[in-house]
Amino acid sequence: MKKYVLIVAGGNGNRFGGEVPKQFILINGKPLLLHTINAFLRVDQSFRLVLVLPDKMVEHWKSICKEYHFKHNHLIVSGGEDRQWSVMAGLKYIPDDSLVAIHDGVRPVVSARLIEEGFRLAKEKGSAIPVVEVTDSVREVGGKGNSVVNRENLRLVQTPQIFYAEKIKRAYLKAGDRSYSDDASVYENVCNEVYLFSGERENIKITYPVDLISLEALLK
Repeated sequence: MKKYVLIVAGGNGNRFGGEVPKQFILINGKPLLLHTINAFLRVDQSFRLVLVLPDKMVEHWKSICKEYHFKHNHLIVSGGEDRQWSVMAGLKYIPDDSLVAIHDGVRPVVSARLIEEGFRLAKEKGSAIPVVEVTDSVREVGGKGNSVVNRENLRLVQTPQIFYAEKIKRAYLKAGDRSYSDDASVYENVCNEVYLFSGERENIKITYPVDLISLEALLK
């Protein structure tokens, strides 16, 4: 069964700030997005890559590939208005009879263990979603105040989230205009149960400038 990696880097980085979207900032002398892609290619050069980018940044990415001599064959797709529509745009180019890992372009420290175990479990279980335990205290805020939440039953969800392509594509087609926070939520709405496995705290998502401090340390 063929394995696809759909890397979603279609955001404009509004929460991050700055003129350049965060997926293109330089970390240790290399664009962040290249770190992410190379993490997968170090595991398996045969992965088929689909990269979703903001339309206005496609030419910029092509210039990056030339500058950093990145020659691995990959398909570039223009993203939608938000992550959900960007994923849908990328899934159109992935065959039904394959496994697909959907990954945030700004999670560059994904490990070989996480990738390999995710594909193995998805093939066996139908889906594989990496999660980590919540260590901070959690409170729910509402119109009548706030209340404590039992963190023992909570998990933080990461990517890559891996599925049979036919099933996740069908789930997205049925999602319509409803808003979902991640791919597992879309999948669960149509295909029922999602399978969780242990993620890694090092698998951080770059959201704010302060996250770069942790990232630089991890990449060293």
